[in-house]
Amino acid sequence: MKRFVIALVALLVCSSSIAAVNLNTATKDELVALPGIGPAKAQAIVDYRNQHGPFRSIDEIRKVKGIGEKLFISIKPELSIGASSRGANAQPSKGDAKSDGKTAPRAEAGVIAKDEKTRR
Repeated sequence: MKRFVIALVALLVCSSSIAAVNLNTATKDELVALPGIGPAKAQAIVDYRNQHGPFRSIDEIRKVKGIGEKLFISIKPELSIGASSRGANAQPSKGDAKSDGKTAPRAEAGVIAKDEKTRR
């Protein structure tokens, strides 16, 4: 039983250290938990995000005052930008599906679209 508890504690400690900090959603306190990031740099990150919108890449954090190359390299493995990197008002990219009515609807895998069924 003692070994089980020790293993459980070790697992919890390891899993919390693996979790990446999302630059687009992290609070100042969450950013301060990163090595080398104090309250002033954490506030600078939050201010940058508020002024420029969500981070589009992890590398963009280098534009924040006080984040040098050495610090960036040390914290990069602990950073993420998550799925929320594109705002709700973002325009679709060229690879996104358009719903302008001019393009044919794509069928899901294993599903025959209505138009394809009548062609056969």
